[in-house]
Amino acid sequence: MAPIHGRLWDVFATHIPKTLAAAALVLGAAGAAQAQYAPPPPLQPFPGFLNDWMRKQNPYLANWDIGGSARLRYEVKENAGFTAAGSGADFRKGGADNDNAYFMDKVLARVGYTDKWWSFLIEGRSSGTTGDDRNPNAESDGPAELHQAWFTFGNHKEFPVSLKVGRQELSYGDERLVGAFAWNNIGRVFDAVKVRWQNSGFSVDAFTSRIVLPDDNNFNMGNDYNLFSGAYLTTKKIPKNTAEFYFLSRNDGPGSATANAGSFPPFEVPAPFARDIYTIGLRFKSNPGELGNWDYTLEAAGQFGNWKSTATSPRQDQEAFAVSLNAGYTFNETFGTPRIALEYAFASGDSDPTDNKHETFDNLYPTNHKFYGYMDLLSWQNIHDVRPIITMKPHPRLSVALEGHLFWLADTHDRLYNVAGLPRGGTAATPGTGFGINPNYSSFVGGEIDLLAGFNVTKFASLEAGYGHFFRGDYLKQTWSAIGSQDADWCYLQTLVRF
Repeated sequence: MAPIHGRLWDVFATHIPKTLAAAALVLGAAGAAQAQYAPPPPLQPFPGFLNDWMRKQNPYLANWDIGGSARLRYEVKENAGFTAAGSGADFRKGGADNDNAYFMDKVLARVGYTDKWWSFLIEGRSSGTTGDDRNPNAESDGPAELHQAWFTFGNHKEFPVSLKVGRQELSYGDERLVGAFAWNNIGRVFDAVKVRWQNSGFSVDAFTSRIVLPDDNNFNMGNDYNLFSGAYLTTKKIPKNTAEFYFLSRNDGPGSATANAGSFPPFEVPAPFARDIYTIGLRFKSNPGELGNWDYTLEAAGQFGNWKSTATSPRQDQEAFAVSLNAGYTFNETFGTPRIALEYAFASGDSDPTDNKHETFDNLYPTNHKFYGYMDLLSWQNIHDVRPIITMKPHPRLSVALEGHLFWLADTHDRLYNVAGLPRGGTAATPGTGFGINPNYSSFVGGEIDLLAGFNVTKFASLEAGYGHFFRGDYLKQTWSAIGSQDADWCYLQTLVRF
């Protein structure tokens, strides 16, 4: 296949007219799609066409929320990010089809109502793909699906406790461990019960849930072999900071990986084995403007419990940890108010797969697209990631980001994990013929560079575009030294219309 920079014109000339035509067809649809790289906020709030009309007719209709959005995206991936089963042929040169180009559409439509003491939301979703070579397809979920359906009871202005029950998104912190994964064409929801205590000093969520598994052309059901629970406390009592403390419990039975065998379980169940893993963590984030031009976010987490690699293997004790730090400076008096930042993320790997300890950090249910390269090749597992970031807004409607990454394995006795948390290759040594455990290889995986831009066309429509290139490091070159390897490319064009 020709290099991506030589194919861009052909790709866009062929497919962008189709994208724009499809956008016209869904202008009457509704939903709440999101992109992970966000364009600047609209110049004025937009509640939605129907909401705006109803509130002008009768102010009492403001209790209703009827609206949504449609998101259309065209992506091209070359040499990596396509092969299923852990992306075991990523970066291979020849002998494997690692190229894919496809169009995705995601439409969400919602109806909600808020009263003094209670509220509800029902949200439907349609997620489809065209031209996608993946089979099974991790981003297609039939013509219509129930995305969210929840009910709340409580009013924190009157009483500190509230209750939320039903199918819902869970999102905490920056979504490094628990997120809605909105970049994905399906997203992530849970069948959950959540109790919230909130007062002037702090708030705390306590929840228990089962993850909902996508099942293309069938009604999506929760994984009966999975239980995900936790408590998440947030306070602003520390001067100039928001502090968060959490305890998360992930319990998967042996049947979790095949709970929905007709769909694509490895995509939403990050590893096909049982585990009882408990995560304790904290996150500190500077409040906007309270450190002058500086800002920072720090998160650290440790894990204990146990882990089972196969149905016949003994359980291993979970002993893992992870940390991330992002520090930035914004030039408020400079054109475009550029922000320059540096981020470091580390997650432990397993030093010996044959002992009684499992030291690979479990990434849980994150939105990894935000953090470890927009090409979606890696996760917060067995990794060092150094990430320089430059962002700016040269126009109130336009935002631009240039980011880089340098990746190293935390431990060469462990494997390289893809964006879904699956290990590439098995535990056997594979000298030059593929992914596996090769302790004598270099730890330097490679580097990635990403350029993204977002533009608000109107108060209800935005455009995004991005390009990424992954430069192979010595680890990837050694992985395919007997066959040959090559760098990877990725690009996308996206439009989002809110209704």
